[in-house]
Amino acid sequence: MAQVIVTLSIMPSSPDDDLDAIEESAKEKIKAFDGELAKSERKPVAFGLKSIELIFTMDEKKGSTDELESEISQIENVNSVSVTDVRRMFG
Repeated sequence: MAQVIVTLSIMPSSPDDDLDAIEESAKEKIKAFDGELAKSERKPVAFGLKSIELIFTMDEKKGSTDELESEISQIENVNSVSVTDVRRMFG
């Protein structure tokens, strides 16, 4: 069965939010979702605000990431969560 590579963008509520805490909580939720984190990156947005971009792999049998997105959006100081890219990986 194939794996998918998912890119998830997490937007904090303000530039003053603790990105490390948000990122760690999101990583735990990805792991609980049976995802394997491949890369984490901070992306500048505007006026000091940075988003957290997490790239992870998961089994395509899992289907949608809606449940995971919902869980991450409930993390304190998270304004929004969106999947920005999904690619199928064979191997």
